[in-house]
Amino acid sequence: MKDEIIVQTKNLVRSFEFGETEVLALNGVDVDICKGEFACVLGPSGAGKTTLLNMIGGIDYPTKGFVIVDGDNISKYNKNELNDFRRNSVGWVFQFFNIVASLRAWENVGLALEFQGIKDKNQIKLRSYDMLKKVGLEGKELRFPSQLSGGEQQRVAIARALVKKPKIIVADEPTGNLDFITGQKIAELIKDLNKQEGTTLIVVSHDISITQFADRVFHLRMGKIEKIESQIESISYKKFRE
Repeated sequence: MKDEIIVQTKNLVRSFEFGETEVLALNGVDVDICKGEFACVLGPSGAGKTTLLNMIGGIDYPTKGFVIVDGDNISKYNKNELNDFRRNSVGWVFQFFNIVASLRAWENVGLALEFQGIKDKNQIKLRSYDMLKKVGLEGKELRFPSQLSGGEQQRVAIARALVKKPKIIVADEPTGNLDFITGQKIAELIKDLNKQEGTTLIVVSHDISITQFADRVFHLRMGKIEKIESQIESISYKKFRE
């Protein structure tokens, strides 16, 4: 694992108001993630996992504290700067894939490049085809999402996240909408691509089985980091498997 820190949160707080009630989704979260690392944030529903990911991925602003990505304090960005950050520096992978039903596989991947401002259609197509090959979808570039399995649709989403060569990839429950075996294959794919591409990967999940693929596991509960495991296969996963 490299020791160069690419993502850092310090005393990160995010609160939401519901009438007269204030709910703390994050309550003083400190996280350091190294360049090229596969980091997994594990916790039950309501722990604050997605909120943390939204802070790191530039979707939302913290109430207090800050988020630094590759030396820049993105918590101080205005909306236009944050849009540019998401467009160029972050690849998102979602639980429900979020691919466009009317577009073919390669066109879905190419959307990320179009949003970056690339206009050369041949370049977009070549890069999209190449990335689909890397995620194991060679020969399926012209298929629509309805012609792909759930696992294949998630591979398209992963290719879309990777094709623009972002600084970080953030994945919100990437195996949550898949059966166990398919989910394991996707987790293995993500790990392989993490090694091959050297892209920093931050995954949030409630699925303990995904921790076997991570370099470090951050256990989040009730908006706070309870503990950090620095081993690839956690003791809890071994017990789960047995």
